[in-house]
Amino acid sequence: MSQAFHNTLPTINIPMAPPPPNKNVESTAKKDPKPLNLKKSYMQASKSNLSCIEDIVQVKEAFSALSADEVGKVLKIKNSRGDNRKPKINMTTRGPSRKEVIIPMAKHIAELIVNSAHNHITNINKCLRNSKSDIITDFIRSTNNGIIITTSKPANNLNLTTIENYLKNMQNVNSNSIESPHLPKSKSYMKIIGLPYKINQDVISPDFIEGVLKETYLFNGVVLASKPRIIKASPKSDMVVVWVDIWDSQSGSSAKNIINCRFNIGRFIATVKGTNMNPGVPQCKNCWKWGHSTLSCCSHISRYAKCYRAHITEYHREKAWCCMENKKLNHLATKEGEPCQHIFKCMNCKGDHQADSYSCPYWCNCFNREWHGRKQQELF
Repeated sequence: MSQAFHNTLPTINIPMAPPPPNKNVESTAKKDPKPLNLKKSYMQASKSNLSCIEDIVQVKEAFSALSADEVGKVLKIKNSRGDNRKPKINMTTRGPSRKEVIIPMAKHIAELIVNSAHNHITNINKCLRNSKSDIITDFIRSTNNGIIITTSKPANNLNLTTIENYLKNMQNVNSNSIESPHLPKSKSYMKIIGLPYKINQDVISPDFIEGVLKETYLFNGVVLASKPRIIKASPKSDMVVVWVDIWDSQSGSSAKNIINCRFNIGRFIATVKGTNMNPGVPQCKNCWKWGHSTLSCCSHISRYAKCYRAHITEYHREKAWCCMENKKLNHLATKEGEPCQHIFKCMNCKGDHQADSYSCPYWCNCFNREWHGRKQQELF
């Protein structure tokens, strides 16, 4: 019964689900690739090279056998030559922290202030407090041109005037030897060319150049960032190049007013040119090694530049064996005011001079970082 009933049921054909589409097969037909070598018309060649029609006509008249593509190449070469501009000189750097006050002054006055810096810091802070100022001076350090006072905040004009009045009213100090203090600025680098090695049979010196620049109207209101550096144009040349660094704004406005100007030094005409910034390799005034600044020195011992012993300059006669008294060897101490009798020994080049001497090869190559890098590798 059940078998007969099963045979009477209709058969139903259920269609199978289609397979999933293959992702690798593109649904859209590929477009026909463009031919690579398409001939351009003269108008298309002019638009692709941004040339005017007059230039195309001139080239076609001069070279009638050239095709449109060849005319386009000629115009492209012509336009590319016009875009070759002289590289811009990057002669201005960003300045140091504004929490510093730079005060140019004579070297002997700077040494006098630094020797009793703790007393001057206390007195300056009292003056600032009396003027109802909210800044505090932290410490004083010497530079080649004067001193730098580090403060807790950037100083304003009233603070600068207070510091200036205190320094100029110090006892046994010539107020004319202390210039007006100013905040750090950016630094611009320039060079002066057209000068001989000798003027009136005398070799020109940095002090001579600095005095001339102060008297020249071009440098009125311009503050030198360091002493001028004089280097021969070549080893056998009788001409020199004077490198000058000045404090400037970030836009280099002061340097732009001086660049390409000329002035007289004696009977010679000097020309001021801009040069790429090159701060040079710093020399530490604590350990007298090259490659790092004094503030970043990791040495816990201060050394003297002349004998490289573990003492500062002020205690050289008391601590150095060459100058102190030695009764066993019947050696008398060097008298005050007399020069040291011993031979200096540079710890960098091992020459017979002190570590900060201008005749040291390290100083002569202070702007050659590759030279210092080779010397550093020789030590290891």
